[in-house]
Amino acid sequence: MGLIQAAIGAVGGTLGDQWLDFYGVPAGTSSTAAIVPAVRQGQDARGRGSNTRDSGNVITNGSKIIVPPGYGVVLLENGAFTGFAAEPGAYVWSSDEPASQSVFAGDDLVGAVVKQSWERFKFGGRPATQQTAIFVAIKELPNNRFGTQSEIYWDDAFLGTQVGAITRGTYTLKITDPLTFIHNFVPAEVITGGATFDFTDIDNPAGEQLFNEVVGSLAPAFSMYTNDPAKGNRITRLQQDSIGFAQSLSAAVEQNYQWKTDRGLEIVKTAIISIEYDATTRELLTKVQRADALSGARGNSNLQASVAEGIESAGENAGTQGIIGMGMGINSVGVGGLQQPTTPPGGGPAPAAPAEPAPAAPAAGAAADDPVAALKRAKEMLDAGLITQADYDAAKSKALGL
Repeated sequence: MGLIQAAIGAVGGTLGDQWLDFYGVPAGTSSTAAIVPAVRQGQDARGRGSNTRDSGNVITNGSKIIVPPGYGVVLLENGAFTGFAAEPGAYVWSSDEPASQSVFAGDDLVGAVVKQSWERFKFGGRPATQQTAIFVAIKELPNNRFGTQSEIYWDDAFLGTQVGAITRGTYTLKITDPLTFIHNFVPAEVITGGATFDFTDIDNPAGEQLFNEVVGSLAPAFSMYTNDPAKGNRITRLQQDSIGFAQSLSAAVEQNYQWKTDRGLEIVKTAIISIEYDATTRELLTKVQRADALSGARGNSNLQASVAEGIESAGENAGTQGIIGMGMGINSVGVGGLQQPTTPPGGGPAPAAPAEPAPAAPAAGAAADDPVAALKRAKEMLDAGLITQADYDAAKSKALGL
């Protein structure tokens, strides 16, 4: 007993159009539906397929089945598997053909996994009751949501501390082993009653369980991603790397709940809609962004601009004495060149800064408080625009003792 392959790729071809009635995927099936019942279909006057009546997914000897791309058909009797086909095409189910093949799974990864599961779950002997047929999606199932109501926390290697965030987003699921998924996870009423199984259905308790398990795996997934050197150790890259984070989330779910091995499920892609970091993490990220912005040559420019602003402010607030005092302070701490240490292009230690020339010795006999020299310095500063005329007049009066 089993499925007999009538034609590969005949979903919309000649053989499929010749069949007056056959079983197929129900019209209007949602893209998020994982399992749907096989529905009897017929032809209208123009020879095109349409739903004419629901058969309750019960097939009999000689029933014809069309398998569209992205789906596999599973035949069951009393909950046991009697046939499976995941290759798109046309099939006939026969209870009398001993040489008929029961598994048509192709040569891809899904086919290899399904053939192993078939040997574990297959039904032996001739059927004594009617068969039921259901379609299982083997394509990516979108729009599965996750989200946290409060902060989740994990250790971050780059920031060197624990960080926290509230996050929400979506992920796509793929049923990598349809037989294991049906055998271990799908409720009996879906298999026997012809109901639809949709992960996004709010009334689906199995889907709700998966949602809770994903939320419970978010913190380990964030930790795996941000502490992986290959990912750059930056949490800010999460929203730009849908596949990379999906791998971390899938690994965390597998470690905690064995989705792939026990349920035949896997997370393929993620889309993080928002991440709202807690106050401490936001402060840390602000400091990191500021440090990144002030690194290298850009930092030197900012440092020099800051010192120049300080000199200007000192001149405005304290006149000549403020400028002279600030200059003495700068020289005393050795800021002179206003240059951050940098590494030369070839690597190795940075070259030593050239030594500043020694100050010239005062001329012999020159007085330390020579009024002519003081007036000369004040005039040079006035001409350079460093002091005002009023500052110069005050310095002149002081130097001449007026």
